[in-house]
Amino acid sequence: MESVTGIGGLFFRAKDPELLGRWYRQHLGANLIPSDYSEPPWQQQEGPTIFMPFAQDTTYFGDAQRMWMVNFRVSNLDAMVAQLRAGGVEVAVDPEAYPHGRFARLQDPEGNPIELWEPDGQD
Repeated sequence: MESVTGIGGLFFRAKDPELLGRWYRQHLGANLIPSDYSEPPWQQQEGPTIFMPFAQDTTYFGDAQRMWMVNFRVSNLDAMVAQLRAGGVEVAVDPEAYPHGRFARLQDPEGNPIELWEPDGQD
């Protein structure tokens, strides 16, 4: 059986796509889709990707109106949190270190939930 090899894109609606795109680039370093073919798109580092549907009534995403949450892998959670906070972004760090890594939560300017994950290196 053929299977997919990774996520090729994440597409979602936004009230102000230009502003939101700039926020993701400025605070998380995720470049927008290139304006022409001479610019490279954002490249992911190789690593684990969790693909998991949640129950409709989950509270894991926070606001019950939100239908998705993106989880970004980071290599240094503390440095990323410091960078975000220096940029005026509110971030909540989970104080527990789990067997598969550490986590932090934030929202983009439109209220979409974002989870940051620093894998423990054993996955």
